[in-house]
Amino acid sequence: MDFKKTLAVKKVIIFDGGTGTELARRGVEASGVTNLANPEAILKFHSDYAGLGVDALTTNTFTMNRISIESKGLEVDLREVNLAGVNLARDAAGENQYVFGNIGPTGKLLEPYGTYSEEQFADNFEEQARILLEGGVDGFIIETMTDLREAVCALKAARAISDLPIIVTLSFASTEKGGRTIMGNTVSEVAEVLEKHGADVLGANCGDLAPLEMARIAAIYKEHTSLPVLIQPNAGMPKLIDDQTVYDMSPEEFAKGIMKCINSGASLVGGCCGTTLEHLEAVIQQVR
Repeated sequence: MDFKKTLAVKKVIIFDGGTGTELARRGVEASGVTNLANPEAILKFHSDYAGLGVDALTTNTFTMNRISIESKGLEVDLREVNLAGVNLARDAAGENQYVFGNIGPTGKLLEPYGTYSEEQFADNFEEQARILLEGGVDGFIIETMTDLREAVCALKAARAISDLPIIVTLSFASTEKGGRTIMGNTVSEVAEVLEKHGADVLGANCGDLAPLEMARIAAIYKEHTSLPVLIQPNAGMPKLIDDQTVYDMSPEEFAKGIMKCINSGASLVGGCCGTTLEHLEAVIQQVR
């Protein structure tokens, strides 16, 4: 299968929903480590989304890069956990469903705000990308980035080793003044820089914006790039209830927001934190 050809001919491509919050809801540790500790639970998670008929699954490898693993003191083998992540998603995927290797942030800051250089970040991301590529992914999804510089490090690293499709999505904190990440990057700046460095799809996920607000981000993207746009919002804003983080947006309301994003220019959609099978099922019903 050729994802780039699918991009050219399919009006709307649907990705899966949030991983961490859904695993936690199921009573499973919300970590890539679970690929090895409880592979049956991860396979079931992927299989449930595949069964809905989504077009693409995302590997449970978010933040399974060396800097993140070592800074958290996780006792897990980098190669083993990433290969397991790909294999589990691949086992769940149907014949016409794609598997994207998930590359998340390091959790650290680049110089001068932090202690890491761009070269260190690039080496870190290339190491993970090579393993995901070895596992047999159909493409890469670099997501939940709040710093454009870090996103570029990951993009350049993945592009240096592969010509597979690369999706890059940042997390935006505001729609004001052209839409901004917490690091101050605007949507127009993100579009220009990521397109320049070889991204195939741009977009937004997670962040502080509700689905309807994400439609504005999609619209700004389309003002500044001809590339396809992926939008994966949270199921509303999180609330703390009885010491538990809760996302209480209904599937129907979430799907309404997603349709607004599509009407504003997004041609790829999915869910992030708080989204469940029911949220994605509502989206699929609206789209199809």
